Amino acid sequence: LFGMGYSWGGFESLVTYETSQLEQRLHQPQLEGALMRFHIGLEDTDDLIADLANALSGWGLSGSPT
Repeated sequence: LFGMGYSWGGFESLVTYETSQLEQRLHQPQLEGALMRFHIGLEDTDDLIADLANALSGWGLSGSPT
């Protein structure tokens, strides 16, 4: 359900990979690994959670919310 994109004004859920933007900041945050930004749209909550859980399981990470 999540699309890759930079349009934050829409109704659909999007995700962006923010690492290159962080390199341009004057005061860099101390993060381990890549940063992904999520914009949650108007899709059904259970569908979005299932989509994220599926994606995280592909990386060997837990997809269950805490």
